[in-house]
Formats: sequence, C-alpha cells, structure tokens
Amino acid sequence: MRHKFHLPYRSALMFFCSLVCGLFLTATLQQAHAASAADLDREASEALHKLYKGNPLAESISKKARAILVFPKIVKAGLVFGGSYGEGVFMKAGHANEYMNAVSASFGWQAGAQSYGYVVFLMSEQVENSLRASHGWEVGVGPTVVVMNEGVAKNLSTSSLKDDAYAFIFDQSGLMVSLSLEGTKISKIKR
Repeated sequence: MRHKFHLPYRSALMFFCSLVCGLFLTATLQQAHAASAADLDREASEALHKLYKGNPLAESISKKARAILVFPKIVKAGLVFGGSYGEGVFMKAGHANEYMNAVSASFGWQAGAQSYGYVVFLMSEQVENSLRASHGWEVGVGPTVVVMNEGVAKNLSTSSLKDDAYAFIFDQSGLMVSLSLEGTKISKIKR
C-alpha cells in the first residue's frame, strides 16, 4: 500500500534543498565582495599583470583596446540553483574610472563551487559607450563578446581583431562542470 504523503515529502525535500542551496550560495558569494576602491584597484592591477604574464596575446590586445573591464575574482556556486558574483574595475588609459559588479544566476543540473577572474577588452567606442550608458550590460546580448580559449587564440592576431570585445578567463580554481560568461549582467556600483 502506498502512502498518500508522497507529494508533500517531495515538496519538503525540494524546500530543504533550496534552503541549503541558498545558505551555501550566500556564504560562498559573500567571499567575492571587495572591501574598498583601493582594494579593487590593487586586485585589478595584480590580475592584469598575472594575465599578461601568462598570455602575451592578451597584452597585445590590451594595447588596441579602448577600455578594459577587470574582474579579479568571481565566485560561482551552485546546487541545482546557482549564481556568481564579483566586483571589478572599468579602466580607461590604464586608470580606474568606474567600478562594476558581475552577477549571474542559473537553474539546472549543477553542483560545486569555483572562483576565477576575467578581463574583457572593449574594442570599439560603441561598446564602451553602451556599457557606460546602460543600467546593466548583459554579456551575450548586444555587442559581440568573444571568449578567448586556446583554440580561438591560435587563430587570432592583433591585426585580425574585428569583434566588439574579447574576454580572457584566468586563475580558475574549484570544481564546477561548466563556465560561461553568457547571461552575466555587468552593472555600475559605487565605491
């Protein structure tokens, strides 16, 4: 004989999993919050140095970029529901002009946590103005952002740059199955 409590049991289990996931995400994502503008400036400078040291193409692209977005540390975590958060610097002519955050949320088969950094080189005045004028720029909507991996990097030189923006992901640690910038919303913050 089957019990009639099957549906409430599932609902309670889903509620419990959601609660645990929410607490896990809150605790993990709070680690990505930087303390001050000076901290963000220092971390962004260190992140660029680390990227350029390990990837000469990134340094070459930086010399042709109109502006650079540097997110030194993004923390991503998920257990069915997932999210990522990090704060960064909008740089123009080598100086921090504004501060940004990057936020994403996801739902689906996922479990784990990881941290990483990324840099987006903005190549045109149009994409720079779009980011600065918007109330939030969603990666994957609007200007073309090419995420540089080893395959793409092999076929690209600074003379063949034609896209709006190029993103380099670096310093990955932790364990999570997938990593994508698609759906990340970048917005201005005050520091």
